[in-house]
Amino acid sequence: MTIQFFGYPKCSTCNMASKLLRDSGVEFVYHHIVEDPPSKELLKEMLDTSNGDLKTFFNTSGMKYRELQLKDKLPTMSEEEQLALLATDGMLIKRPLVFDGKQLTFGFKEEHFTNSWISK
Repeated sequence: MTIQFFGYPKCSTCNMASKLLRDSGVEFVYHHIVEDPPSKELLKEMLDTSNGDLKTFFNTSGMKYRELQLKDKLPTMSEEEQLALLATDGMLIKRPLVFDGKQLTFGFKEEHFTNSWISK
């Protein structure tokens, strides 16, 4: 699978991450996370690949997260409901979100990002 990069053009962190990939010659497909968020099925595949906690997918510091009071609602929502919610609004997803079918990263910490995507 080609590397899928979900970012937001006005996000400086996303811009730094995509620039690092481009400057390092890493090919990827850029998706505007608001206009083209990952589907519920792709999010489920990401979750299964990461063996992680679905809460880590949420942008907990985002305005939308706070506006929807998800801190209180997520514990009572099923995995299916959470995936459906994430798929409807890319601003709820922690970004940048990078996935290649085997590996998944959230956010941008340069050393971790470099080890995950550039030093392969």
